[in-house]
Amino acid sequence: VRAVQNVFNRYCVNLFVNNANTKGAPVEIETNPNYYHLFGKIEGRPHLNNIISDFTTINSGAIHRANGGYLIIQVTDILKDPMAWDGLKRTIQTKLAVIENIGEQYKAVPSTTVKPEPIPLDVKVILIGSQSIHHLLYNYDEDFQKLFKIKVQFDTLMERNANNLQMYAQFISSVCCREGFCHFHKSAVAKIIELGSYLADEQEKLSTRFNHVVEIIYEAAAWAEIDGASYVMADHVQKAFVEKINRANMVEEKINDKMLDNSILIDTTGQVVGQVNGLTVYNVGDHIFGFPARITARTYIGEHGVINIEREAKMSGAIHNKGVLILEGYLGGQYADDKPLSLSSSICFEQSYGGIDGDSASCAELVVLLSSIVGIPIKQNLAITGSMNQLGVVQPIGGVNQKVEGFFRVCKARGFTGDQGVIIPVQNQKNLMLPNEVVDEVIRGNFRIYTISHIDEAIELLTGLEAVTVHQKVDQKLAAMAITMKKYYQPKN
Repeated sequence: VRAVQNVFNRYCVNLFVNNANTKGAPVEIETNPNYYHLFGKIEGRPHLNNIISDFTTINSGAIHRANGGYLIIQVTDILKDPMAWDGLKRTIQTKLAVIENIGEQYKAVPSTTVKPEPIPLDVKVILIGSQSIHHLLYNYDEDFQKLFKIKVQFDTLMERNANNLQMYAQFISSVCCREGFCHFHKSAVAKIIELGSYLADEQEKLSTRFNHVVEIIYEAAAWAEIDGASYVMADHVQKAFVEKINRANMVEEKINDKMLDNSILIDTTGQVVGQVNGLTVYNVGDHIFGFPARITARTYIGEHGVINIEREAKMSGAIHNKGVLILEGYLGGQYADDKPLSLSSSICFEQSYGGIDGDSASCAELVVLLSSIVGIPIKQNLAITGSMNQLGVVQPIGGVNQKVEGFFRVCKARGFTGDQGVIIPVQNQKNLMLPNEVVDEVIRGNFRIYTISHIDEAIELLTGLEAVTVHQKVDQKLAAMAITMKKYYQPKN
């Protein structure tokens, strides 16, 4: 019987690739691009203590199923298998799909086995990955730039126009139909769109990070089901968003608790010389939040200029160091055209035990520096964020929503006084996508958001004095310090 079966085996058909149900060019998405999944394999059958194979044991790979069409691969997945990566490049170069087991390439003594003829290949390979991986491959893999010449970048943002709003609504509907969820009420769709702008950090943009949007859709639908609602409403979307944050904001809550019990010192009332409330952003995995940070300055006669304590302690990044040097440039241009700057000033982020980077505290640092020079107190009911250049022009910063929310939470927990608020660059006004509770308190007048375009506006808001008056006082003080410095300065022999 076995002999007869072996005779008929030669007349069997091995269906290598089946495109019977394919419409148009085949599109193959390989989620596990190891060597065998990509290039196929030749299996063996045990027979009399041996392993035998024939044409019926030849299996196709993704490269064969995509022949005449497109093969889509996540680049991080294929790079985990060096054999697969080298094989893919070789296949694209030769335009031939060779079916060969990995072991055949390393055998000291070649064995007799099935050797299928190479298959002519006409396939477009699409690699999906990050900009950083593309940069590394382009610069360190000579074959990559020769084989993958067409680069397409996908933006994480899109315009908030009528067409894209319609597509956003259609996307929500498609998810509901696919998953069997109850449909979203128009108010819930509007809320999802609002969250899309929140994720984009811009009022006129929408986020294309649809995996985050889908998470909110899933959870909002679950809350609607729990409530027995026929439609997902805006309240369900809001609850889903809030609950998502609450599951990841333990560090944020701990910091807020420390501020409320004065373990972390932050003033939200009164006036203090040489002290200002800056605003920082903290990133904990998938949760980003802001909170106020106390920045202090002390000034005395000397020649050291502005001393960045974080830099001296090696806790400051390059961008923050650059921001402090810009302050020195501003001071020199504003006050030292007729006299030397005979001062030493130290600036510090108090109770900061990790690294500090970014230049978004430049405005706060300059105001606190001027305050320490002339002894003018700074209002503690306000917090400020913003970068500046050497001419005093305020520049936009990132994370403005998180920063505003951070100071808002502290003020709300301690009780509003009616004059509390934040100062932000005017360019960041378009980025404001704040929670309803913040917007409501702004409307009631309990919390304020000021926008500035020049550092003089920040000086006036934080000191309550005209900027011209402050500049005059600083100029007079620096002139007196220069005279005193000259009096005590002893030239070296």
